[in-house]
Amino acid sequence: MTLQTDTKTRKRENPALRAAAFMCSHSAASTQVEALLPRPRFHLDLWLSFTFQNWILDVGRPVVMLVLPADWLPLQHPGVADYLHFLYNVTAPLILLKMLERSPWMLPGLAVRLGIIAVSMGTTLHLAADSITRRLLLIGYQLHLPVRENPIMRNLKPSALVDFFELLFYYDDTVGHMMWCVPFFLVLVLFFNGCFSRREQERMPPSAWMLLAPNAAYYWYLITEGQTFILFTFTFFAMTTTVMHQRRRGLFLNSDGRFMFYSFSAALILVVIWVGCLWNDSILRTKVPGLIYIPRPCTVYTLHLHQMSHI
Repeated sequence: MTLQTDTKTRKRENPALRAAAFMCSHSAASTQVEALLPRPRFHLDLWLSFTFQNWILDVGRPVVMLVLPADWLPLQHPGVADYLHFLYNVTAPLILLKMLERSPWMLPGLAVRLGIIAVSMGTTLHLAADSITRRLLLIGYQLHLPVRENPIMRNLKPSALVDFFELLFYYDDTVGHMMWCVPFFLVLVLFFNGCFSRREQERMPPSAWMLLAPNAAYYWYLITEGQTFILFTFTFFAMTTTVMHQRRRGLFLNSDGRFMFYSFSAALILVVIWVGCLWNDSILRTKVPGLIYIPRPCTVYTLHLHQMSHI
């Protein structure tokens, strides 16, 4: 009778013991596999090229326009800032393609081609409008005023030409920026979706911390000067949602993902500080009357700093 009881007890315990042994062996095996897996490397070459391109070819254009004299080159020919924009139109699609190549989330080939065409067309529209705007500034155009309220536009004959300039700025501020920035932020989201691993505490290398400030500052410039706050907000919301979803699956951000998330967070803080400092500027409010009030740096410079430098 005792032997039968012991046999039944062993039969009851065996499934539980087997399950516990399986879980322990599985946990130990997964730990050993994670230890043997190569640690994801930080894509320094990609982010270094991305940062240099943005600061030299994009942010550098208005700086070159301010530093070099206006009559250094004839106005009927492209200026130095225009040539920098030419180079940006070539390098921007190439770097976005390189990001897509290193992302595990790949779009269909047709979508990639259409996106690259849209970026090229958007940056080209911006090039044409930006070049004309710089020449308008030399004859008294004021960036903080709407097109029709500018003094040079009021004196323009025939008055129907004002409609042409409004169309020009519409192509620049709306069509060009949408065609340029929508694929730009979409590629960043796709690249970010591949920046997860099972290593919970993966630290950013020193090179990533060095590039964090200039990268965040460029996003601030892109939001304010490019008026892309809505696109940026949707992108940051998608990134935050992805982080929360992946954590439930036991996945965590690697060094590239942390670099992107910290850059976006810092850029958002910079935008809040920028808007807070200029919130009560009544002159800038005439240019941006809506609820989303984000003044452009070039507008602030021509309105306040440029005037102060001539006092």
